[in-house]
Amino acid sequence: MQPSPLANNQRITTIDMLRGFALFGIFLVNMPSFFSPAFQYDYYSLPIAYEGVDQWVRLFFDLFVQARFYPIFSFLFGFGFFIFLSRAELKSDHPRKLFVRRLTILLVIGLLHLVFLWYGDILHTYALTGFLLFLFYSRKPRTILIWAFALLVLFYGLTAAQLLVPDTLMKQVQYMNETVGNKKVEESITTYTEAGFGELIAYRFSEEVLPILQLTIFSVPLILALFLFGLYVAKRGIIADPAKHIRLIKKVWITSGVFAVPFTLWLGAVQLNVVDYGYKEDTAEFLLQQISGLFLAAFYISSFVLFVQKVPITKGLRALDAAGRMALTNYLLQTFFAVILALGFDLFNRISLSIGLLICLAFFSLQLIFSLYWLKYFQYGPFEWVWRSLTYRQKQPFWRTDRFEKTGDM
Repeated sequence: MQPSPLANNQRITTIDMLRGFALFGIFLVNMPSFFSPAFQYDYYSLPIAYEGVDQWVRLFFDLFVQARFYPIFSFLFGFGFFIFLSRAELKSDHPRKLFVRRLTILLVIGLLHLVFLWYGDILHTYALTGFLLFLFYSRKPRTILIWAFALLVLFYGLTAAQLLVPDTLMKQVQYMNETVGNKKVEESITTYTEAGFGELIAYRFSEEVLPILQLTIFSVPLILALFLFGLYVAKRGIIADPAKHIRLIKKVWITSGVFAVPFTLWLGAVQLNVVDYGYKEDTAEFLLQQISGLFLAAFYISSFVLFVQKVPITKGLRALDAAGRMALTNYLLQTFFAVILALGFDLFNRISLSIGLLICLAFFSLQLIFSLYWLKYFQYGPFEWVWRSLTYRQKQPFWRTDRFEKTGDM
């Protein structure tokens, strides 16, 4: 049997719109790291001093954006895994082999993105973690949910255990981080602003890529847990048929909102130095950000699903749908654009947070327009087309056959 990809008219529109929404949040989160030595600051737990408007932009990011959108993207990956594999079973004699090929291609794309463009790539982590999903595909939804929560407890438990480390040891670690980290920040700025392409790639490989790959293993429990939530929701058909599960969706919406408020306020208190954890502040802040982020992500997802059920599909929502259908292309285009702007126009370490926010808003608006009109003429985004063609080992149709007809789906 010759496998074939999912037809556009079989897609779940709500998921694509949600993916487009998450894509915007991911860009907001990533934007500061394109224009600054953010990796060195994070890796060595160094504080970044913001002034004026930037202080409030950073606070807004930390409370409502940071660690709030990658859980949505991860959730959608797990959801997409089930949709792809369940439908591939109907069209292919080897559905799992097909998905392994799909993951392998994604891994290659992610590694190229990581090595040659930007340290913040998430695609390689998704691809590597995605192989573990095969262990859960045939499990009952209840079993999947138990594993998801167990993995969350494991991740948060290991993180919280750092709060038990004696202050004297934490003080030594902080001193070493500051001593080494400040030099690394200066080195990063010098390299990004003065080095040639080859020298920059060599620097990035040793100082960014290798540490990122080493840290990947620590993110697997959390990412897999988020994948499993998506797999659970897909298996139960909660978003595919939201009217049937409206009480559950509302329950998730209320519960996640109620729990998100105190954790977000607690995080804000730490950010504003109302609560002081001394040498353990970085650990406490990270833990609060992750926990509040999980609740807010669930709140954002359920709010979005409820919203879409209540309002007519406007052109803006169609644009989000189009951007979500081209998520891989738009994700990579964001990197291409930001790297060219930062390095090609000598703006690295010269863009304030507030200006970066405006750039992000402007470029994503262009991406919405671009996606909407691209999909009027083409079936897939360019990178999606390559990914699909390699996955199915045959050239996929690129042009829309109905592009000269007036249709209501775009």
